[in-house]
Amino acid sequence: MKRTALYYALPVILIITTASSTFAQDTVSVPDTLRGWDSSWQLGLNGSQASYSNWSQGGVNNIAATGSTTFTSVYKKDRFSYGFLANARFGKTKIENEGVRKIDDRLFILNRFLYDLGEDESDFKLYANIRFRTQFDKGFNYGAEPKELISKFLAPAYFNQDAGLAYIPGPMFSFEAGLGLQQTIVIDSDLSAKYGLSDGDSFSIEPGITLGSTFNAAIAENLQLSSSINTFTNFGKPLKSTDIWFSNKLVASINRYLNTTFSLDFVYNDDFSDEIQVAQVLSVGVSFTLR
Repeated sequence: MKRTALYYALPVILIITTASSTFAQDTVSVPDTLRGWDSSWQLGLNGSQASYSNWSQGGVNNIAATGSTTFTSVYKKDRFSYGFLANARFGKTKIENEGVRKIDDRLFILNRFLYDLGEDESDFKLYANIRFRTQFDKGFNYGAEPKELISKFLAPAYFNQDAGLAYIPGPMFSFEAGLGLQQTIVIDSDLSAKYGLSDGDSFSIEPGITLGSTFNAAIAENLQLSSSINTFTNFGKPLKSTDIWFSNKLVASINRYLNTTFSLDFVYNDDFSDEIQVAQVLSVGVSFTLR
């Protein structure tokens, strides 16, 4: 029997909201001590290569590379604070006899507004978020014969606006609940039906309830864990059709520039599939931050 999204989501929400949680790659925090602006830009490059010749254990020649960039800018004055986050990742691999395939692809932009409800840095704040997410390149289902196109730039793209009440007791943890709108964009009408739109349509808008939580912690020396979960429940759909984005990232710093990153993302959107979507990436590479 297929299990609904809430079957998986509720334990996750309970864990996140009762633990000392993490800074997530899908959110931006504004330090209480900040006055004015502060910005940073992080760049990263990961790669791998394998070659075999007359190798008894076997193997397939391949080469892969992934680039990532994250830009953040935050501002605080009196009770008002603002955060901007732009995160992009893109990677490809070339596999012998299989050609070139995409291994990572993401564009995410967040604008976040906060207003303290107390004069002395209250834990409770009014918030508003504007999110945008899509991918850069074409994506295929290679299990189909011939391969099937399932996504491309702005097909799909999701544009979310939500506002409500947030509880932020410190930089490690936050929880928020509010009302929101979600727009689904599919510029290629051939893909419309895959994402819950009627054939030929390229745009839909849905009102609903939003929940979100983030967690950030150094779980050991040079080891940073970050997690975030965001949900959207359409007023016109059953609770089991709640959209869920759950992202996790573990970074182990080797030195100032070298690090190992493990990311594990879960998405549930029954417009696309009744099954949980899972993406897992383990990489070693270089990164540096500009301020």
